[in-house]
Amino acid sequence: MIEIHCPICGQGTPYQIIYQKNFNEDLINEDIFSARRLPDKTHYRIVKCQKCGLVYSNPILEERKIIELYKKSKLTYQEEIDDLKETYGHYLKRIINLLPAKENLLEIGCGNGFFLEKAVDFGFRNIFGVEPSIEAVKQAPKSIKENIVVDMFKSGFFKDNFFDIICVFHVFDHIINPNEFLTNCRNYLKKDGLVLMINHNIGAWTAKLLGEKCPMIDIEHSFLYDKKTFKQIFIKNSFKVEKIFDVTNNYPLYYWLKLIPLPKKLKQILIKIFSWRFMKNLKFKIKAGNMGIIAKK
Repeated sequence: MIEIHCPICGQGTPYQIIYQKNFNEDLINEDIFSARRLPDKTHYRIVKCQKCGLVYSNPILEERKIIELYKKSKLTYQEEIDDLKETYGHYLKRIINLLPAKENLLEIGCGNGFFLEKAVDFGFRNIFGVEPSIEAVKQAPKSIKENIVVDMFKSGFFKDNFFDIICVFHVFDHIINPNEFLTNCRNYLKKDGLVLMINHNIGAWTAKLLGEKCPMIDIEHSFLYDKKTFKQIFIKNSFKVEKIFDVTNNYPLYYWLKLIPLPKKLKQILIKIFSWRFMKNLKFKIKAGNMGIIAKK
């Protein structure tokens, strides 16, 4: 395990312990680091910066171990892909007219490329992705797969000043070095290029209501931002924050049941019932604790 610090306030800034670590390192595997798995309440020690209020995990596994786990992680959200495509596509459509051009789009953490397909439908000429999960990329369509870098996001993959927009959906919470991540994003963007990012909001009513049982409190999340700290870290990395907004998600009832802190056996029974064909179309739009940011280079 390694100690990390607040990326906004810097090393040595005091923090308050909120929750204690609750797992055995020997039991951690790639299933626990697979996107959108059934919440299992596994988390590091959770702390809060006493200066800016950023919530983060500390200490965490060594970076090399985390990278290896993400490379081996599974694609576990096939049933939610259509709803995710609709949600992310909705927010991309709202800002297309703000872009320098509709030429080059990058998605970081692109999974099997489902959103990149949506970007093609919107008329982007060149789409690219970065995704560490080997299994996820194997499931991407051939035309999309050839434009996906199978690795963790870093410098040196693309030309500087190349992208009109970089999209990042539910990835930034997972990033161990967020300042380095945003620096690389900024370098890759054209002048006036945008970052569209959707993330958990630890300041949301759901997080406050559920406390430690909230699905956001999870071993995959190195940092958990609210609207204030989300804005602060972008400004720290020389972005102009255009807008921060609440995100509305549209999911079937069985998906929302996954997130509710119920006994595991009861939850599995309810999910099975509400996954029946005639129940799958019962969808609900809820502002359940996600937020988005539009930031300009």
